[in-house]
Amino acid sequence: MRILITAGPTREYLDDVRYLSNASSGRMGYSLAEAAMAAGHEVIVVSGPVDLKPPANCEFHAVETTDEMRRACESVFSRCDGVIAAAAVCDYKPRNRITGKIAKTGEPVTIEMIETDDVLAELGRDKGERWVIGFALESQNARENALQKLRAKNCDWIVLNGPEAIGAEENRIELIDHSGQVASTLSGTKTHIAEGLVEWIEANVPRA
Repeated sequence: MRILITAGPTREYLDDVRYLSNASSGRMGYSLAEAAMAAGHEVIVVSGPVDLKPPANCEFHAVETTDEMRRACESVFSRCDGVIAAAAVCDYKPRNRITGKIAKTGEPVTIEMIETDDVLAELGRDKGERWVIGFALESQNARENALQKLRAKNCDWIVLNGPEAIGAEENRIELIDHSGQVASTLSGTKTHIAEGLVEWIEANVPRA
């Protein structure tokens, strides 16, 4: 199979030097890429900015903003059999980006925020015969919220994990299917989880 994997955070700039982002390390996405390639699959990685070397022997696209990630994914998804969307994409951005650097004035600053493009939802909308696995990071009503995300974004399965996963070496995930059932539970290092998830995909996802 040829698999698209998204990884890392995105950034949304307030001005020319400040941005909104999150602490995603990219380890999960990069581990998935390594595991998929080790299993003999072709991999395309679209990654936000992380302190990791790009996985060797894959097609790699470095992006920064959510819009750049959306456009990169759109450009390659038609060549793929499926996607594992592990990136921690910014949900909001400033309505207006300030040119230059915002100066201190001693007064409160108000910034109007708007939603970014939904990369996962667009991949789900355009998937056709391809399969889509999304990631949901939830802290309350976790399974219910993850299932709502799966259905709203037209995923086939969704990986549920918690806030403790951000930047961590280890994790625990549940893979949830469209009926709300837990198809698989994996825990340990992100490398171990990635290997287990790729094995599950090979055993359960029909090949074109």
